[in-house]
Amino acid sequence: MTAKSAAAAARATVYGYPRQGQGRELKKAIEGYWKGRVDADALRATATELRRTNWRQLAEAGIHEVPTGDFSYYDHVLDTSVMVGAIPERHRAAVEADALDGYFAMARGTQDAAPLEMTKWFDTNYHYLVPELSPDTAFTADSTQQVAALGQALALGLTARPVLVGPVTYLLLAKPAPGVAADFDPLTLLDRLLPVYAQVLTDLRTAGAEWVQLDEPALVQDRTAAELNTAARAYRDLGGLTDRPKLLVASYFDRLGDALPVLAKAPVEGLALDFTEAAAANLDALAAVGGLPGKRLVAGVVNGRNIWVNDLEKSLATLGTLLGLADRVDVAASCSLLHVPLDATAERDIEPQILRWLAFARQKTTEIVTLAKGLGGGTDTIAAELAANRADLASRAGSALTHDPAVRARTAAVTATDGRRSQPYPERAAAQRAHLRLPLLPTTTIGSFPQTTELRTARADLRAGRIDSAGYEERIRAEIGEVISFQEKTGLDVLVHGEAERNDMVQYFAEQLTGYLATQHGWVQSYGTRYVRPPILAGDISRPEAMTVRWTTYAQSLTTKPVKGMLTGPVTMLAWSFVRDDQPLADTARQVALALRDEVNDLEAAGTSVIQVDEPALRETLPLRACDHPEYLAWATEAFRLTTAGVRPDTQIHTHMCYAEFGDIVQAIDDLDADVISLEAARSHMQVARELAGHGYPREAGPGVYDIHSPRVPGADEAAALLRRGLEAIPAERLWVNPDCGLKTRAWPETRASLENLVTAARTVRTELSAS
Repeated sequence: MTAKSAAAAARATVYGYPRQGQGRELKKAIEGYWKGRVDADALRATATELRRTNWRQLAEAGIHEVPTGDFSYYDHVLDTSVMVGAIPERHRAAVEADALDGYFAMARGTQDAAPLEMTKWFDTNYHYLVPELSPDTAFTADSTQQVAALGQALALGLTARPVLVGPVTYLLLAKPAPGVAADFDPLTLLDRLLPVYAQVLTDLRTAGAEWVQLDEPALVQDRTAAELNTAARAYRDLGGLTDRPKLLVASYFDRLGDALPVLAKAPVEGLALDFTEAAAANLDALAAVGGLPGKRLVAGVVNGRNIWVNDLEKSLATLGTLLGLADRVDVAASCSLLHVPLDATAERDIEPQILRWLAFARQKTTEIVTLAKGLGGGTDTIAAELAANRADLASRAGSALTHDPAVRARTAAVTATDGRRSQPYPERAAAQRAHLRLPLLPTTTIGSFPQTTELRTARADLRAGRIDSAGYEERIRAEIGEVISFQEKTGLDVLVHGEAERNDMVQYFAEQLTGYLATQHGWVQSYGTRYVRPPILAGDISRPEAMTVRWTTYAQSLTTKPVKGMLTGPVTMLAWSFVRDDQPLADTARQVALALRDEVNDLEAAGTSVIQVDEPALRETLPLRACDHPEYLAWATEAFRLTTAGVRPDTQIHTHMCYAEFGDIVQAIDDLDADVISLEAARSHMQVARELAGHGYPREAGPGVYDIHSPRVPGADEAAALLRRGLEAIPAERLWVNPDCGLKTRAWPETRASLENLVTAARTVRTELSAS
């Protein structure tokens, strides 16, 4: 096909779409089902209607080929485990008794069976359920869900393309099941898995699929020659099937690198590549292999992970370069639109001119359709859209919101000394022990306590004017008093104020810093039914006034025990926001760090002796390629130290991380120079404690003994057993006892019981240590 005919054939598509609905109907239906207020039929009806609504929105916008299989009740990787029959033995009976309840049991656990481990989906803030595999795993095909979704879309008269997690990525994301040797490689199960995928492909072909997309984002990471050979074998076998749909293998989030020649040679009909995060690298690599003659190329030129309007002329130039490198060039977002909110037009509190800078999922589909139209028919066909786009880009570039000379001058004046504590850790530790006088194995929580319906109602009433600020603050004071009283009665050693006043650990701060925009309806799925509204980091950052000092000092006035000041760190403020793309991330991180440094210093001046600066996103934001790690980790750890280094030696700095693979960044954790770190460890069976010990981590650590992402209450014996396992790696004088993460999403009954058990476990193990 000539470049001209390839352009004329251009079509618009996406890989996935937000699942929740405009009013988060899916979240409400699922949580209603868990509480017994919604039955299974009603839940399924809600899901059916949401899929129908999504597909119609896409089709009406001009998307030529809609995705199916991207919708999920909880997580698409968990859906894949169900599709291939990889059900953990402890959940098998539940799944066989009731497929839906068994599905949720794998995600959330039951009182008798722990859930699957959860961790971040590559370098996003989406969490997936980690498959558990063993040498004995027997895969079986169950394409019911995928066939049903396809049938629903086809019945609406739509052209539909099922989207599945590819077999190589599925195995690379998996871990050895509990009790299986740690060196077991799930990739050795490929020959057992491929026939199952073959059956699913046959089922989808029979159901009417012309194309099926197999997502292989794991191939954009550094891969060994053996892993690449495995990928080549997988697609040789799947491509060699006679009764199958056409195969589109998709990658995203980074450059494909050495995997591109492998997939280019494979007997598949199409590739989908990211031309936003890695445009130049993927362009060069594609040209180096001679393009994709006779194949379809889906070009992800619209950023599926951020919310800024696309530079249409720049994207058209990229698309024009791709013409002639493939038989057909289609236009798409760089990845699933799962990672952005649904519709920017729902926002009423953002100035209309600024709103034009933003593109959520619905606006991105319009951009994709516009680019496909321009590619196929020439720029004259989209002249009005191009003119409007140029005006929007110019408006943003010239806005006073994006440039504050005072902030830039302060940032430029930062020196290396500003990021170093005044004394080395051993001297600080001695000063802190003398000052705080904490027992062996001190107990604490991560920060937040349950956000009750009453608290959420109070915030809604304040926004709606049904109560005044005095009434709202009285409710917050009462909640803080209850939280402090409970912690004292339970016997926790270092307390928190519970964060009753905070809607979200990033949004709360963003609303008080200059340069940020907040949304009212910009919900994005983090995991399961947990949705967040990432703020938009649009301009230069500063802190007009103290943000947390008032409530922290009030809580401290209610107790003689230390109360932690609680802040969100600079990297997490970036990672869990939609960050500006018009300057290096390091520059933005430094601005945020300086604003937070002011808050840390004010907390200390107000008498706060323990200050926690959470950085759960430090690992999440780690680049996918090892060669990019040093630069990122240098500015990320510098930003944390810049935030925290201005305090006295006897002020104890904590940090917290959760639900990520920490073994990759243990040196960076060390480089933060925090006095205490708390980490998720319950689901991963204290793996992180062993990793810290293997590194020789010299400071204090609290690997979690209570999995807060499950409703189950761990018994005191269970918590004590985990604590003993932690002691095998970390000396008692440096070990803290805490939950995996904050308690915001939990209910009070399970929170009370779990923390009481946690304190009992700590006391039991203290007694054992004193007797030994």
